[in-house]
Amino acid sequence: MLYVDLLRITVLLAGGVATALAGVAVVAANQDANETALIVAAAWWVASGVLGAYLGGARRTADSISRILAGARTAKLLPAMSPGRIALKRLWPIGAFAVACGGISWLYPQVPVIGAGYALGVALAWRRREAAVTAIEERDGVRFYVEPGSAFSALELVRSPGLGRDRAPVGHLD
Repeated sequence: MLYVDLLRITVLLAGGVATALAGVAVVAANQDANETALIVAAAWWVASGVLGAYLGGARRTADSISRILAGARTAKLLPAMSPGRIALKRLWPIGAFAVACGGISWLYPQVPVIGAGYALGVALAWRRREAAVTAIEERDGVRFYVEPGSAFSALELVRSPGLGRDRAPVGHLD
């Protein structure tokens, strides 16, 4: 699985979880007619959004991906591909987090509020990573692939040639 695809899926999944948990939190707080909880929730979501946007800045994004890209091992052959399986094995904790926060919302409506803010912050903090990796791939003429592994193990990448990206397009004059 391409690393940029895993990053893209992660951001979309975190954003979806944030949206779903926010909806659950609003419904749970509305059933209790708790306006204070909704005001606190809105403040937390704004704060987590601002913090996520700050942490997702260009400089921090470059610093966060540089270590993992530098540690990628080089391979001449493409790794065994099963993108769906790799994504599921790596990202299932996000789904479990959503189910756990949503399931407990009827007892503790604060839990999905906090979970939605956290997921929103993560989605915003990770939003530029895919573009940064794509820019490096295009510049260097390589592709980064995710090695299969558990969600609880360190992410390992394989660096492979970009399959002709370094060649000039047909009809291009230098």
